[in-house]
Amino acid sequence: MPSKEEILKQVKDNDVEFIRLWFTDLNGILKSFSIGKEELEGALTDGMGFDGSSITGFQAIEESDMIAKPDPDTFAILPWRPQEKAVARMICDVLQPAAGKHKPYEGDPRYVLKRQLAKMKKLGFDHYYVGPELEYFYFKDSKGTEILDEGGYFDLTPLDMASNLRRETIFALRKLGIRVEYSHHEVAPSQHEIDMRYEDGLKMADQMVTYRLTVKEIASANGVYATFMPKPIFGQNGSGMHCHQSLFKGKTNAFYDASDKYHLSKIGKSYIAGILKHAPEIISVLAPWVNSYKRLVPGYEAPVYIAWSRRNRSALIRVPMYQPGKEVATRMELRCPDPSGNPYLQLAVMLAAGLKGIEEEYKLGDPMELNLYHLSDEERAERGIKSLPPSLGEAIERAERSELLRETLGDHCFERFIELKKKEWDEFRIQVTEYEIKKYLPIL
Repeated sequence: MPSKEEILKQVKDNDVEFIRLWFTDLNGILKSFSIGKEELEGALTDGMGFDGSSITGFQAIEESDMIAKPDPDTFAILPWRPQEKAVARMICDVLQPAAGKHKPYEGDPRYVLKRQLAKMKKLGFDHYYVGPELEYFYFKDSKGTEILDEGGYFDLTPLDMASNLRRETIFALRKLGIRVEYSHHEVAPSQHEIDMRYEDGLKMADQMVTYRLTVKEIASANGVYATFMPKPIFGQNGSGMHCHQSLFKGKTNAFYDASDKYHLSKIGKSYIAGILKHAPEIISVLAPWVNSYKRLVPGYEAPVYIAWSRRNRSALIRVPMYQPGKEVATRMELRCPDPSGNPYLQLAVMLAAGLKGIEEEYKLGDPMELNLYHLSDEERAERGIKSLPPSLGEAIERAERSELLRETLGDHCFERFIELKKKEWDEFRIQVTEYEIKKYLPIL
């Protein structure tokens, strides 16, 4: 971790005038306020105060004083801002004022993930590596869904008119210290993906927050709009966030076993079994909006059936086939999350479910290497294949009964999350939609 003196030197050497302090609310929406360079030394030592009662999911008005303390590891200069009198950003831990020493705020999503990573280390693991694939759309503006191109999966110019946007975005991400593996056009028109190289859990969550803003900033600078809304266009694939995950002890992949026919260790199998078992309880965090469940329907590459496979992408979890000499690449891929949620909470609940499987030694059944979409309800029932909740309302019902979710989020975040999502579901279910007017008004 850079020292305070090293951060102050970077500010001076790079002519940084302002520093933006970032954190997320409970929903994962990025919050920010700026301080001048002369305030940075004090912020690094004591943090900066702010009103927590105005942040979704944070404190009530009578207990609203909060502290944002920047993490020195997250200092980066924003490449889309002027480089003379530059602007930097630092991601903050949110603290509560206390006599002598500030204490972590239980409602801080970043702290929720930190708690789960600490539990992982107590269980003997050193790294939770995550490689998420965040998909998104480019539209003409934020008022509608007018697409920029008619391209499809892996299409190239002239069908893919956003190649330059992706190129600029990758350069910006690199300047922010984020490693990019590749980018391409996705299946739906005007849908795209830039894949970051895997990182440790906390660093990756910080990068996911940064990635989403960077994509939007570069789009805005070029006069278009980028969105991570899960299902913006009816009849087209939605935007998912497949998450590749593995646990390491030192440099050893804890998921790998050379003697197993699937090359999966007992730890790897129990981790996968844990996520499969608890997926219905945590899906409200992984797919957190009403619109998320318009994506999670059969036929659009978004898995709803709770099973695992190696080649079959219709299953909830895929374990990529082992390649000789690539033991470190042994991993599992969870395919139901979407890129609209709170990254800190999403990584925390996935890790919690996997660790629960390891702790309780859950058993993993055989893989389902057939297209689950083509099975009838009776055939799925015969194989014991269950489905994810089909709506936010049902997902919240499952979440509210989950001991695992309450333990992972903590009472504060859990209760406020349930409250927020119930309110959202109630707002949605009383709407009278265009579909209802067109279908029912002429005949009823």
